[in-house]
Amino acid sequence: MRISDTDILIIPGYSNSGPEHWQTRWEEKIRTARRVEQEDWERPEVETWAARIIEAVEAAERPVVLIAHSAGVAAVAHAAARHPLDKVKGAFLVGLPDVEADEKVPEAVKVFSPLPTDPLPFPSMMIASEDDPYCRRVRAEDFAAAWGSDFYSAGTAGHFNTESGHGPWPEGLMMFARFMQRLPAR
Repeated sequence: MRISDTDILIIPGYSNSGPEHWQTRWEEKIRTARRVEQEDWERPEVETWAARIIEAVEAAERPVVLIAHSAGVAAVAHAAARHPLDKVKGAFLVGLPDVEADEKVPEAVKVFSPLPTDPLPFPSMMIASEDDPYCRRVRAEDFAAAWGSDFYSAGTAGHFNTESGHGPWPEGLMMFARFMQRLPAR
């Protein structure tokens, strides 16, 4: 599937993605990308965040591919569990926080617990890190298996945010391009 034939929805996590974050940079670089805005980035609500994703998918005019980071990944899982998201052709999921088990996860993000464990109704790829402070790799791998997601360990990459050195993140963009190539056209 070609990026130019899709609506790319960027789904940031807790506190949104700042100007140097890879999601913001990709949004600026990919002509068909737009951010799913949330009402309150500091106090997520599961129903509200999931509803915003569903609204954005329904408003899209072409097939949709989701690019989610951190709590945005949890929001995608909840949205998929509540609505089939028929127009979604794939999801690129990066840096899932373990909202159920990790004490370092901000309290505001724990509202996403428990995470759904039903398979996602679209192809997906989960990218995790060996040293993510918010999720052990094995937990990310467990959720990837439950969701039917392809799993990729990016080595020691922290939480895939600007603090861990992921500004433009060209390696991630290459992984995303390969993921897109594997998606069926239309």
